[in-house]
Formats: sequence, C-alpha cells, structure tokens
Amino acid sequence: MKQRKVVDGNHAAALGALLSKPDVVAAYPITPQTPLVQHFSQYVANGVMDSTIVEPESEHSAMSILTGSSLAGGRTFTATSSQGLALMYEPYFRVSTMRLPIVMDIVNREMISPQSVWGGPQDSLTLRDAGWIQIYVEDNQEILDMTIQAFKIAEHKDVLLPVNICYDGFYLSHMTEGVYVPEQDEVTEFLPPYRPTHVKLDPEEPMAVDPLTPGNYLQYYRELHMQAMDEAKRVIKEVNDEFAKKFGRDYFGLVEPYRMDDAEFVLVTLGSLTGSARVAVDLAREKGVKAGLIKIRSLRPFPLEEIKELLKDRKAVGVVDRNVSFGWHTGIVYQEIKSAISDLDTVPTVPFVGGLGGEDLTTELMSDAIDHVVKAGKNSQIENKTIWLINDKGR
Repeated sequence: MKQRKVVDGNHAAALGALLSKPDVVAAYPITPQTPLVQHFSQYVANGVMDSTIVEPESEHSAMSILTGSSLAGGRTFTATSSQGLALMYEPYFRVSTMRLPIVMDIVNREMISPQSVWGGPQDSLTLRDAGWIQIYVEDNQEILDMTIQAFKIAEHKDVLLPVNICYDGFYLSHMTEGVYVPEQDEVTEFLPPYRPTHVKLDPEEPMAVDPLTPGNYLQYYRELHMQAMDEAKRVIKEVNDEFAKKFGRDYFGLVEPYRMDDAEFVLVTLGSLTGSARVAVDLAREKGVKAGLIKIRSLRPFPLEEIKELLKDRKAVGVVDRNVSFGWHTGIVYQEIKSAISDLDTVPTVPFVGGLGGEDLTTELMSDAIDHVVKAGKNSQIENKTIWLINDKGR
C-alpha cells in the first residue's frame, strides 16, 4: 500500500532515487540541493540503501565518477545546482555524447553574479543544448515520480541518454507538500534492474573509451544522438502512460494542457510558477475570458508538434519566463515557442520575464499577464517587447 508523507522537494527527490535502487550515487552538496545529499547519507547510515555512496571533492569529480560507474554497467544518480552544474560542465557534456543513461536532479538556482542563492532555472536552461534530456516539474509529487520515470527513460534501448529532472530551488526544494510514496515492489516491477546493452568496462579486458574522433565519425555520432532525442519523445510518452496506469498519476508526457479545449488566450509556463498561472486562468474564466495554459515539461527534446497543435487558431499567446536570454532581451522559453510556431505568424506572442532571484510570481502578476495577452489578441498585434512582471512599483 502506498504511503502518504509530508516532505520537501529535496526529500521527495531522494525518495524517488532510493526507490529506483541506484548502484552508485556521487554528489557534492550545494545550496539549495544540500539536504538531498544528506538524505542519502542517512539512508546508508540507517541501512535502508544498498548502494555505493561516493563523497567526491567537487561536482566535476562527481560526474566523472558516475561516468566510470555507468560505463561499468551501473545505474547511477547525482544532483546539483547552479555553480556546481557549471563546474561539472566538461563531464556533463561528455556523458551525453557518450550516451550514458545517468539521472541527475537539478535544483534550479540563479547563476552568480550578482550573488544569489535563490531559485530560478537559469542554470539548467543555459545548458539546454548539451545533449541531456531535460524535464521540468511543478510540485514535489512530480519530483518523486519523475525521478523514477527518468531512469526508465534514460535506460531505454532506443534512448540511452542522460536525464535531468529540474525543480525550483526553495519554492520546491525546501517547501513541504503531501506526496504519495509507492511501495518498493511496485517500483521494482515498473523499473527492473538495469541491464546495460553496451560493452561494460572490465579490468580483465582493458579498452580505450572516447578516443580522438575524426570529423566523419563525429558527424555520425551526432546524427545518432539527434535520432535518440527524437525517439525520447515517444519513450517519454510511453513511460508516462505506463506510470499513470500503474500508479494513477498522469503527467501527460511532454506538455500538460490546462483548459485548452476552447481557449483563445494562452499562457505558457515552466516549473513551479505554473501553479499561480493555473489559478489566474481559473479567475479569468470566471470573468468570461477564455484563457488556457500550457505547462512545458520536456524542454529537451522540445515538443514541437504538440506546441504547434495546441497553439494553432489561438488569438494570442504569452510566455512567462523565470530566466533571461542575454542578447535577446527575452526569456529562453519564449524563443523556443517563437521558433516552434514560426509558421503561425498571425498569432500575437507576448514575452514576459519575472520571478528572478527567487521573487514570487503571484496570481495577481499572472492575471496581469493574461490581461496583456488579451489586449494583444484583440489588437492583433505581435508583441516583441518583453514585459517585466514585478511585485512592487519600485526597484
């Protein structure tokens, strides 16, 4: 029987990893991810985790350790945030291009500088093209469930790519919610032990790994990597459907639509800010405004077909970003959406940026965003100027 527990997001992530039975966990603490690492130490001390826990001297070392562990055929897990992700960039990129199915939770945090430890997906979004699958989640239940699903996605024979589960620092990592924790035997049935398909490292039969590669081979490998990303779209949906059937929780795969059947004015969101947007959509509906919402879950691979289908024939779209793309003066997700609907050039699209440095994106601000989208739709104007969502009038 499933248990009901009240836990913060880091604890939910640790429970998801624990239930997935990784062979090796290597992680270095960093705010706001640190409690997640502490939970693993506690599991080992209490004898509830039958895994090898490695305490590395840095995030770079953590990912390097897992590279070897995965090549040796182990199921591997780690987690990090912000500057830690930046420090591990070299092996982070190598892991994806070597097609190693490592799972890493990223507790999203702003990048330094100016000095900040507060939540925001600038860290992971900046590395969106490093070849990892990136799934962004809304609440603690989704953290737990998607950490489990991530292993099944990563290890699928048609994918074999590392997966990030990204969740907002402090808003989720340190906030408590009730979550359902599945039983171990149910998870093991859903996620059997990892059986690698590649040739495993063996001290008795040494071999060279990742040798100097000429351009013609490199292009071939990149093409296969891109094909695996395309396959991942199908696999993410299939794993979601299998999980929903077994555990009763459906996350809709690549994107989650909300009140979109007859929506005329749409907000697009990513991560925990979706909750405020959902309430704002309900309030707009009470006023007679046909508002809807699209929560993007998979940023990589990007759900191109789903986004185009959901946004065609809408009067206007607003994209709410908790990040910036330097040089474009918009958010990163806005660029992704604009690219996806480039042939739907009659749909006015409004870029919003807010919630930086851990600022709250309130329901009131989300309602303001909907008002701007309605105005753009009624005027049939395509907005290119970013609207900043700010709680107070002063700066």
